[in-house]
Amino acid sequence: MNVLVLGGTEFVGRAFVEEALALGHGVTVFNRGTHEPLPGVTALRGDRSAADGLGALARGEWDVVVDTWSWAPSAVRDAASLLAGRAGHYVYVSSRSVYTPPVPLGADESAPVLAGDADGGQGGYAEMKAGGEVAATAAFGDRALLARAGLIIGPYENIGRLPWWLSRIARGGPVLAPGPAELGLQYVDARDLAVWCLDAAARGLGGAYNVVSPPGFVTMRELLETCVRVTGSDAELRWLEAQEILAAGVEPWSDLPIWLLGEDHDFMHGGDVSKAVAAGLRCRPVEETVAGTWEWLRGIGGRAPMRADRPPVGLDPALEAKLLGLD
Repeated sequence: MNVLVLGGTEFVGRAFVEEALALGHGVTVFNRGTHEPLPGVTALRGDRSAADGLGALARGEWDVVVDTWSWAPSAVRDAASLLAGRAGHYVYVSSRSVYTPPVPLGADESAPVLAGDADGGQGGYAEMKAGGEVAATAAFGDRALLARAGLIIGPYENIGRLPWWLSRIARGGPVLAPGPAELGLQYVDARDLAVWCLDAAARGLGGAYNVVSPPGFVTMRELLETCVRVTGSDAELRWLEAQEILAAGVEPWSDLPIWLLGEDHDFMHGGDVSKAVAAGLRCRPVEETVAGTWEWLRGIGGRAPMRADRPPVGLDPALEAKLLGLD
């Protein structure tokens, strides 16, 4: 296939480019050029947030367009409407955040979705993703594939969640591990997300899919113990009860990435993904995701790049020491 990736140099976009190339597809990337494109791609330059920023896309035809945009939906509207007559399929990497809260455990794609505005500007993340879905569907109809990902991890992660755990565990010593240890987790490796989306688009699938591993794919214990093995660290995981951690003012998800409780856990780690699994979604073992991320992290000096629009994550070392009785 001829694949156009809007962006294509960071995290999920880069995963799409690498997997498309590995599958033998021709790849074009469209971005501002602030990062060097990968070898083997055709690079087009432009800023889709600028008034005349899509000029480089005025000509050309593609089988699949991949769009990971997370900001003003109007940018998705403009790109999708420009390309609708010259592209076969439009893959919009959306989010399970588009569902109207509260989202019950086991919710599938039929759950109510936030009202999205294709003409919208900057706003809340969930509302912008919902607007992006509306924009993609308005232009491509049933040729739009809406990949509602949940937690995305893997190499090139620029949010810092798995990189924080790897870096913390690599430092060794006692490590606060949040209980319950058997808490089930649900995520998708960016590479598996890319492979499934490209294959689904090639087969003409459209509409919304929750694209994430089955609930309980791994546990918190399995994830953190894998981090210990992969880093070769002498870290000692010290499991603490959730109530004790919360009483100290620790925030799930932000202070202790990936870890969630209650309704938030049910939403992020308990979605129904049977539709995507039936359509061929396969998730690699956690060992491969952790090892791949660690290899990448070491290759760039151990400090993961961070998106400017996302707050930093990770537990204050002083608070961790206090909770572990080491202060």
